[in-house]
Amino acid sequence: QLQLVESGGGVVQAGGSLRLSCAASGGGFTDYAVGWFRQAPGKEREFAAAISRGGSSTYYANSVKGRFTISRDNARDTVYLQMNSLEPEDTAVYYCAASITYTSRSRGDYEYWGQGTQVTVSS
Repeated sequence: QLQLVESGGGVVQAGGSLRLSCAASGGGFTDYAVGWFRQAPGKEREFAAAISRGGSSTYYANSVKGRFTISRDNARDTVYLQMNSLEPEDTAVYYCAASITYTSRSRGDYEYWGQGTQVTVSS
């Protein structure tokens, strides 16, 4: 069974950058598309970015496009989310998730989830 562990969250000032990591274990990582989702207090969990199994296709929410970059290193079983020009509105718990079927924007298409990492952007 695939396990995912996020890291790299923290507190940063507006305009700053963070890089989140999602480390997978349990085998078969290259069989999975991976997505990043985020959940702010009092809001639903929303899609941020996704990457296909081989890394050739990426997708972004409009709210992060041009500021966030998703990438993966299949040799290290790790997916990254580089976040630049951070805004207070980016404050949320960030989750990575893995899907055996689709590179999807939909939470329901992902079978495995990490525990999340907190990102706080101060103004």
